[in-house]
Amino acid sequence: MSVLDDLKNAQKDAMRAKDKIRLGTIRMVLAAVKQREVDERIELNDSDVIAILTKMVKQRKDAASQFETANRQDLVDVELAEIVILQDFLPQALTDAEIEALIAQAMQESGASGMQDMGKVMGWLKPRVQGRADMGQLSGKIKAQLNA
Repeated sequence: MSVLDDLKNAQKDAMRAKDKIRLGTIRMVLAAVKQREVDERIELNDSDVIAILTKMVKQRKDAASQFETANRQDLVDVELAEIVILQDFLPQALTDAEIEALIAQAMQESGASGMQDMGKVMGWLKPRVQGRADMGQLSGKIKAQLNA
């Protein structure tokens, strides 16, 4: 079953359960998916939907941190609740050991030897870790490996 099908089934379940927060969040994701499909005149696959979900989680984290600095705990709670719902549809996150193994494999297969090869390593890793690892943290780990 695709991620999009999971989202549609979860929307039906949320309607039946009268879970307004979950329903609103799922509708927001489906609207973003539909918007991209209409704009680009394509049908999105699982990796495209995961990319949208990942972007939405990042947006919610940014918003939550801004609300926190503005002392708006009520809005922080809403953003954090949406993050939890969005993460239900993302693949299982990679462990640090798995990330380190993937970085080592990427460096070996791309022949990376220094910082000038950062793009090669990221290009090899991105499709394999999309939605399963924070790309900012991944970038930092790659830099540490390439500088060592």
